[in-house]
Amino acid sequence: MARGRVLIVDDEANARTALSELLREEGFVTETAADGFKALGKVGEFHPEVILTDLKMPGLDGIGLMEKVKVAAPEAVVVVMTAYGSIANAVEAVKRGAENYLTKPLDDTDALVAILNKAVEKARLLQETRRLRDRLRERNAFGHIVGEHPAMKKLLDLVSQVGPSRASVLIVGESGTGKELVAEAIHRHSPREGKPFVRLNCAALAESLLESELFGHEKGAFTGAIGRREGRFKQADGGTLFLDEVSEIPMSLQVKLLRFLQTREFERVGGNESLRVDVRILAATNRELKERIAEGKFREDLFYRLNVVTVEIPPLRTRATDIPGLAMFFLRKYAQENGKAIEGFDERALEALARYRFPGNVRELENIVERAVVLGDGTRIEPRHLPSAIAPDEVEPSRLLPIPGATIYDLEKFAILTTLEALGGSTSRAATVLGISARKIQYKLHEYQTGRRSKGDETDGEGDLR
Repeated sequence: MARGRVLIVDDEANARTALSELLREEGFVTETAADGFKALGKVGEFHPEVILTDLKMPGLDGIGLMEKVKVAAPEAVVVVMTAYGSIANAVEAVKRGAENYLTKPLDDTDALVAILNKAVEKARLLQETRRLRDRLRERNAFGHIVGEHPAMKKLLDLVSQVGPSRASVLIVGESGTGKELVAEAIHRHSPREGKPFVRLNCAALAESLLESELFGHEKGAFTGAIGRREGRFKQADGGTLFLDEVSEIPMSLQVKLLRFLQTREFERVGGNESLRVDVRILAATNRELKERIAEGKFREDLFYRLNVVTVEIPPLRTRATDIPGLAMFFLRKYAQENGKAIEGFDERALEALARYRFPGNVRELENIVERAVVLGDGTRIEPRHLPSAIAPDEVEPSRLLPIPGATIYDLEKFAILTTLEALGGSTSRAATVLGISARKIQYKLHEYQTGRRSKGDETDGEGDLR
């Protein structure tokens, strides 16, 4: 391997040719230039790690070249050469950023090579620092979105493209895929980055409260409105408003949202004054909006206003290669939060995670890793720290049910509790996995806690998963 790439700049042709041959014999790759301006032209083509330049040259001298190199090639290291009687100029060059200086004639080859080796080492360190900084900047630009799968790279490329625009974006994906993180990334890639990013979950509020949250209200607009209140649109002025679960907005409010998208104007609840704000709308849903349109529950014209650009997030089960990276990201996060010295996962634990389908997507993986960190008692996460639904071979014998020998009630209880454990206690997601209602799960949990079984369970053990 070459010792380094050196650009030699000297207006004396014989001197630069002899120096070039000497350095090539020592294992360096060299290029030469007769003055500072010619050197700048070769910096972009040759990509030198070290620029070895004479100080006194016609036109652009060594110090002038060094100042321009700081802009053109900031990772390149400059070493200056000067006659013995001009050492003061060389010292001044070092003060202004040169790595070192050499006095002509360059008779001591060992000293020359030692100085260049040190300069090359510094240049490569600067290059590596820049690469790490760029990677960190890129990671920060996408927040906590972790993914190397081609589908995720395509998604992040799309985020980078749509971010700078003013277009409304519809983010679609299953629950737990990270729709809010994608919305934040779009905001960070836009000119609105320094302005507010305001969130609202449209499924979390009743219609009357949702209208007030969106548009604000005037004093006395309804019972309890003791003063004027600004809504999320006003709060997001100049920035971005993220509407999560947009499919759940009632039809009456869809009309008002559509009007805002068309005119950029709205009125507070109970008010007549038209307010105008500069807000970009990002919306997200885990439901198929075209089905909602067919059911008469979502306006088609609003759909097209929101769906200028669609960003679809792939479920975790389709990008299993991202599981190790995500798992390590969450492990570092929760190990730090819990003061645990856990370094990683053992091979069996990672294999178990890779096999699992993750119906709850990235959010479920995060819950699983947090649980494993809390239960971890060593330097690595092992299969025994994972839920039994993921690593069934590690289930404690006391948790295994004998079949035949277990009642339907026992099997039902086992299915509900282990599913809840795997999904971080989410009754809604457990209900989806088991194919029963969340109310049924809540009823059964109360039953298990109190120890009071229903009449049907007590008499014949015929509980079911309806």
